[in-house]
Amino acid sequence: MTLRGAVMCAALIASAALAHAEQGLPLYSGAIPGAIDAPDEEAVRDPHEAYPFLLNVSRPTLTPYLPARRDANRAAVIVLPGGSYRGVSIVKEGDDVARAFNEMGIAAFVLKYRTPSTTHMRDPTLGPLQDAQQAIHLVREHAAEWNVDPTHIGVMGFSAGGHLASQAATHFDPPVLEDWKDENLRPDFLMLIYPVISMGEELGHARSRQMLLGDAPSSEVISRYSSELAVTDRTPPSFIVHAADDQTVPVGNSIRFFEALQAHKVPVELMVYPAGGHGFGLINVTTSDRWMDRCRLWLQSRGLLSQDLTKK
Repeated sequence: MTLRGAVMCAALIASAALAHAEQGLPLYSGAIPGAIDAPDEEAVRDPHEAYPFLLNVSRPTLTPYLPARRDANRAAVIVLPGGSYRGVSIVKEGDDVARAFNEMGIAAFVLKYRTPSTTHMRDPTLGPLQDAQQAIHLVREHAAEWNVDPTHIGVMGFSAGGHLASQAATHFDPPVLEDWKDENLRPDFLMLIYPVISMGEELGHARSRQMLLGDAPSSEVISRYSSELAVTDRTPPSFIVHAADDQTVPVGNSIRFFEALQAHKVPVELMVYPAGGHGFGLINVTTSDRWMDRCRLWLQSRGLLSQDLTKK
């Protein structure tokens, strides 16, 4: 083989490996728990939107994004995009975020979780949390294969994905499926970006509540799914970002969760931007400050970045 041919072959192999690494893996090897046999109606909301927004997700996947340097025992983050539990902002709050973590040397996994619906699941209130716990299970199970430290696996959620992440961080014991009763499904750290936290009337996001809990949830159900009421001293250390002028999900959601964590002496850092609204993803255009830079410093302070990276 010529040198040019060898270079081209190596490039093709590298490209194939990258494509494989960024291919969504089925979240479940067998039957999806609680699923109803129904057609796959997943669709892009509007093909002309700058960022794809997926609707009617019934086949959950987990997409690995692995750093170029495959050092052993790196931290990992499972990323839960937002979308009011109606859909999933899979790129802006998923793939783009995973790549940013890769730049830190952290493995990331984008979860395309099921959107609650009586057409494809028996209990819409449980499906998303089942998927989040399954994702934690999978990353821990394949930690050696993905060069991940199984004791350094966190979750990050945006908007309604933040609600799901907060539920994963407060409702891990007992887990939502009997198969996992003897497993550790507690995230080791938690990161919430403009999260939905409360399901109550005062602070709750009406669309997220309606999609997850239905049109007229009882007060007991509302309390069960209001994450600020479920915080304990076992809730993992947390990093939270919100904008004070968020008119979609009030900043009070993050403040209430912060206060609950403080009350239970759980380490927490809260960033509140004066402006930025809702759904800004990685970049709040009202400021030159980048919350991901602050997140990186927080991860470093928690001992979750390799020493060679903290010096850069």
